[in-house]
Amino acid sequence: MAMTDRMASENSDRGILSSAGASTYFERRRSARIRSALIWSAAALLLFWCLHVTVIADTDWERIGGRFGVLGSIGRFLLLDLSLLPHLIIPAIETMMMATLGTLLGCVLALPVAWFGARNVTPSLYFFYPVGRFLMVLSRSVHEIIWAILFVGAVGLGALPGILAVAVRSVGFISKITAEAIENIDPKPVEAIRSVGGNQFQVMYFGILPQIMPVVLGTIIFEWDINIRRAAVMGLVGAGGLGLVFFRQMAMFNYGGVTMVLLAILMLIIIGEIVSHFARKAVT
Repeated sequence: MAMTDRMASENSDRGILSSAGASTYFERRRSARIRSALIWSAAALLLFWCLHVTVIADTDWERIGGRFGVLGSIGRFLLLDLSLLPHLIIPAIETMMMATLGTLLGCVLALPVAWFGARNVTPSLYFFYPVGRFLMVLSRSVHEIIWAILFVGAVGLGALPGILAVAVRSVGFISKITAEAIENIDPKPVEAIRSVGGNQFQVMYFGILPQIMPVVLGTIIFEWDINIRRAAVMGLVGAGGLGLVFFRQMAMFNYGGVTMVLLAILMLIIIGEIVSHFARKAVT
């Protein structure tokens, strides 16, 4: 009888503990939901405040015809100026040439930077390695428009400053990927060439280059694809190409001409995407 009472008491205690645990669990879930709702509400209020301050309150609605005149302003860009089409051929070719020549020049400049910046082949870990890494960071930190402004001031207007700007901007990315590929090579071929008396050039040409070639070629093609976009806006600061035509159309308030230039840029980008896709598949 006593044993039966003890078992009943234990079952009762377990029921109480189970009920208390369930109550605590639901209380925690309720608190978590309330906390989550408060966080999302605060985020929504912050987003609305940012939208109001940066877009609604800071926009000159009178200039574009009021809040409901935006569609009318956009409609002006839909009236294409087809007479501009023949005048876009040469700037489009110039833009493609800037991207291509800038990428090739960037490859040439990136080779010594990658050699300096690769830890396992650099001539000096205490001098050339920091110099190489600094050049990589410098190239990637400064925007291509800033490089274009500097080169326009140095060599004047035209396609040349655009080519130089694209080249300098490409150095950082190409050299960084190349240096990392060199650091991740299999050291056995390099050691074998050195063990039979191979010099530094032979080590680089026969031991390192065959291992990194697919990565380097894929990186160069990818950078060329990006440089088409970069070259398309170089004309905004006087570096020629479609960007210069775009700037002139904006200055003349020829909205249909602006749209034509944008469509030409879009076509160049699509061509670049197609070419780079098949080129990367061919080398990898």
